[in-house]
Amino acid sequence: MNRKDEHVSLAKAFHKERSTDFDDVRLIHQSFPIHDLADISIATDLFGKTFSSPFFINAMTGGSEKSQKINQELAMVARQTGLMIATGSVSAALKDPSVASSYTVMRKEYPEGFLLANIGAGVSFENAQKAVDLFDANALQIHLNAPQELVMPEGDRHFSHWLYEIEKIVTHIKVPVIVKEVGFGMTRETIQKLLDIGVKAIDISGNGGTSFTQIENVRRKKREFSYLADYGQSTVISLLEANEVPAPYELIASGGIRNAYDIFKCLCLGAKAVGVSATILNQLLTNGSQATVEMIEQWQNELQTLYTLVGCQTTHELKKIPVLLSGAPKEWCQARNIPLSKYSMRKPIN
Repeated sequence: MNRKDEHVSLAKAFHKERSTDFDDVRLIHQSFPIHDLADISIATDLFGKTFSSPFFINAMTGGSEKSQKINQELAMVARQTGLMIATGSVSAALKDPSVASSYTVMRKEYPEGFLLANIGAGVSFENAQKAVDLFDANALQIHLNAPQELVMPEGDRHFSHWLYEIEKIVTHIKVPVIVKEVGFGMTRETIQKLLDIGVKAIDISGNGGTSFTQIENVRRKKREFSYLADYGQSTVISLLEANEVPAPYELIASGGIRNAYDIFKCLCLGAKAVGVSATILNQLLTNGSQATVEMIEQWQNELQTLYTLVGCQTTHELKKIPVLLSGAPKEWCQARNIPLSKYSMRKPIN
C-alpha cells in the first residue's frame, strides 16, 4: 500500500473521541450576555486577511490516486463552507511529478480559495518555492515532525539543518509562512527559536488527535515504540506555553479538535485560528461530503451561539474571557510557573 494511503487508513482506524485536556478547561459563567445573536461575528484576521470562520481544514493527505479523491472532496467542502484549507505534505509531488494532480486538484476545485501548501522542515527554499508554485498556494506550511520521522522505518534521521532551512525560506519566500507541529505540541522555548529566525505565524498543533508516532510504530516490524503513542504536549498545554512568549506573532492551534466547543476553547486561550484534520476526515470518509458540509455549518452556528453566551461580539474578544484550568493543564501551569489566575481572574466582557 502507498505510504500516504496507509497513513489515511491508520488515522481512520485509530480515530476515536476520547477525554482530552480540553475537558479540563471550563468557562466561568456570567449571567448577562450583552449582545444579540444576530450582532455576533465569528470572523478572524490572519495574514492581513479576514476569514469568515475562525477555523480551517488543516493538512492531511496527498500523493496517491486515493488521496486525490479525498483532496478533491475536501476542497469542495472548503469551497461550500468558505474555509481556508491546507494540502498534505507536497513532498511526494516534489519527488514524483506524476502525483502532482493529487494536490493541484484542490486549486482546480476551489479556484478562489485560500490554500496552504505543506512541506517538511528539511526542505530547501528552492523546493519550498516549487511547492507554492505547484498550485499557486496563498501561504506555506512547514511541518515539524521529528518524533514521527524517528519512529518511521524509512524516516529522516538528519535534523541539524532544520532551523537554517526554515530561516532561509522565511527570509526569501513571498507568501506567508506558518511553522506547525504535527500533533506533538510546542513549548515557549521552541516558539522563541522560531520567532528568532523571523517566523511570524505558528501552529502549536498539540497531541490529543491523530498520533503519528502510533501510526508509524504500527508500520515497524517489532512495534517497539508503543510507549510514544501519546508523546508530546496537548493543544491546551501548548497554548498555555505560547501565551508566555511576549513577542507578537499569529498564534494558530490544532490537534485533537473534536467539536465547536474545542475550537471555542482554543480561541479563548489565545489562538487566532484553529485547524481541524482528523474529525473532518473521519466525517468525510464515514458519511460523505454533504454530511461534512453540514457538520461544519453546524459548528459555525454553534460558535456564534457560544460567542453570544460569553458576551463577545468578535473573535478577538474571546481571549479576555475568564476560564478555569484543572487536571493536567493546572499541573503543567504549576510546574512551569504559569499563574493560574492569569486565566481565572480575567475581567469578563460583561
